[in-house]
Amino acid sequence: MTTILGIETSCDETAAAVVDDGRQVRSNIVSSQVDLHARYGGVVPEIAGRAHEALITPVVAEALVEAGAADSDIDAVAATCGPGLVGSLLVGVAAAKALALVWDVPYVGVNHHEAHLYAALLDEHDAEVQFPLVTLLVSGGHTMLVSTEGHGRYRLLGATRDDAAGEAFDKVARYLGLGYPGGPAIDRLANEGDPEAVPLTRAMLDDGLDFSFSGIKTAVINWVRAHPSVDAADVAASFQACVVDVLTHKTRRAAQQVGAAGICLAGGVAANSALRERTLDICVADRINAYLPSRAMCTDNAAMIAATAWYRLQSDGASPLDGGADPNLRIDFLT
Repeated sequence: MTTILGIETSCDETAAAVVDDGRQVRSNIVSSQVDLHARYGGVVPEIAGRAHEALITPVVAEALVEAGAADSDIDAVAATCGPGLVGSLLVGVAAAKALALVWDVPYVGVNHHEAHLYAALLDEHDAEVQFPLVTLLVSGGHTMLVSTEGHGRYRLLGATRDDAAGEAFDKVARYLGLGYPGGPAIDRLANEGDPEAVPLTRAMLDDGLDFSFSGIKTAVINWVRAHPSVDAADVAASFQACVVDVLTHKTRRAAQQVGAAGICLAGGVAANSALRERTLDICVADRINAYLPSRAMCTDNAAMIAATAWYRLQSDGASPLDGGADPNLRIDFLT
């Protein structure tokens, strides 16, 4: 058995987790900074970095205590090395390297996006995963369709050409006065509205596997300005239905094109109830597996970092201690 301590500090969550053999989660501690950034309507990098500095030691300590793990039980330490906010990343990377040196164990730098691809599989620790899988990674910063052909083997099928879906959720929520973060607020309000009340175009619906969400934000704003008496719940429901239609339509087509054995959801927007329900319906209809992460695994967490590190340790070995943080780190996709 290989026990890995994972650390995640790429944005506004300070997280640490202990995971055995890439699948068994013994602890998963997340300290959110949402309240610190809510007044600004988004993440402030300087505030995020300072909060990570203050929180990293107690969060790691809590993860070890909850897991019942002593220092000597840890076989490797992993941290997100990119992409993300460089100041935040450096806090986690420095902490992981320091612990790896003190405990004389390997250090593993993990790509945050790759870790999200593994998040849904953490809830399937007793099942044998079948490949290929199509993963819809959808968050505030990214929207992409990825074919996972095996562990560490990824092919990019499509990506957003402008705004990410999560970014559109946040901007529409801000315009409607729903606060930050916008995704959960719209999800709740949409349950009270009519998803057909506001006519919105499904951009690029049948045009390849790329996405575009910048236009829908503008369309919503223009509609509300022209119809100031419109119910906010109807706007939220119509907006959400439009985004979910595009995401699921393209994901289904991608899965059919690659002959996927299953569909995974990943990223913060994977917590959206309408997206989860529609994805499950598609998988049942097409008789393929659905890998829907628990809501705790949708947001940034360290369990997915530790899980990914386990696979990377088997295939690539330890990362060099002189490696830094890369805020623009990309997945090494197959061509």
